[in-house]
Amino acid sequence: MQYFDTHTHAISADSETYPAKPLGGTRSEWSQTRPVDVDELVRSLDEAGVERAALVHASTVYGFDNSYAAAALARYPDRLVAVGAVNFLADSAVNDLQQLIEEQGFSGVRIRVSDGTTKVPTPGSGVSDERMEAVWDYIAANDIPVCIQMHSKDAPKLAQVLESRPGMTVLLDHAGRPNATGGPDYPHLTELGHLSRFTGVHLKITPPALKRLNEEPDVDTTAVLGRLVKTFGAERLMWGSNFPASAGTLTELRESIEAHLPQLDDTQRAAILGGNAVRIYSAAVIAR
Repeated sequence: MQYFDTHTHAISADSETYPAKPLGGTRSEWSQTRPVDVDELVRSLDEAGVERAALVHASTVYGFDNSYAAAALARYPDRLVAVGAVNFLADSAVNDLQQLIEEQGFSGVRIRVSDGTTKVPTPGSGVSDERMEAVWDYIAANDIPVCIQMHSKDAPKLAQVLESRPGMTVLLDHAGRPNATGGPDYPHLTELGHLSRFTGVHLKITPPALKRLNEEPDVDTTAVLGRLVKTFGAERLMWGSNFPASAGTLTELRESIEAHLPQLDDTQRAAILGGNAVRIYSAAVIAR
């Protein structure tokens, strides 16, 4: 079985070459208190027995400047794929994305729609803002995985985008922040469940997703993940450590996620821990 971590970050110690330009103007706390550069990230992957990882550009440090992620990818092309960020509302958005994918070798793009704070403002009216139409068209036409950070309440807006692009590959950061309030029946999980009809929608199980569920009263986190597996299928879930944004070693973060997974057969487990990510990002590389 191959481990593929779908959600990692790296920060350069060289602030002159790679200056901070955080979205919303406020740099993330984790990047100041426990920054990890790409060399340390790869050492942590080695220690955790993780063969490959997606390096997700840290927009709460670098905004839309993908320079450090590009340098990291060039340094470790055999271990990393890179997920960048562009301003989806800019007139130059498609050209910026094209340069990122076709010239710099990135395998995906990310947009932060809502993250539960006011530090990173929602772009425009959110994921369905009409100014983003050309970007969504380019992403769908070129089979580019798009990582979306949002809450499950944003699902109807995402569904609007997907109605005309039903095959678009979407990876919901932190499992789309599922709403498990309401006790063991978890009625609000249907917010995410409505997206299951779009076969390209995938969920990333990460420490922030587990933390959100663990902090809710009367929530069995493993049972909720089991519901998501039943709704979307094991072939549409994957894990991400969120290292180093989430505290702990990468090994500890991986083990915590594995410990919360529901009972799965070997094929399902292998898919969530690596196979699905290999399939998605290999397809992106081939398409490019």
